[in-house]
Amino acid sequence: MIQHIVLFKLKPGLDEEKIDWILRETRIRLLKIPVVRALRCGCRTDPDSEWAFFILVELDSQEKLPAYRNDPAHLRYVSEVIEPHVAERLALDFQTDPGEDPLLI
Repeated sequence: MIQHIVLFKLKPGLDEEKIDWILRETRIRLLKIPVVRALRCGCRTDPDSEWAFFILVELDSQEKLPAYRNDPAHLRYVSEVIEPHVAERLALDFQTDPGEDPLLI
C-alpha cells in the first residue's frame, strides 16, 4: 500500500471560505479517480505552521502512482484548484504494506 502525502503552502489572501472550498473540491475530485483507495485531507492545527493543509491519497501499489498523477481528473484538479491557490507543495510517498518494509530489503 502506498500513502501519497502532499503538504501545501497557500498564496497570501485566501480566506477560510476559499480554504473550505479547496478541501471540498479535493474530496469531490480526487475520490473519482479509480486507483484511489482512500483519501484524507485537512487543515493545520497550528496557526503558525507554514503548511496550511494536506492531502493523503492511499493507493494499492507504487505502480498506481503514474495512473493517479496522469488521470484527467487529477490534472484538472491541479490546474483548477491547486495552481491558482497554492504557493508551494511538498509531496512524499510511503509504503505501508505490513511485512514489506523497504528499509529492510
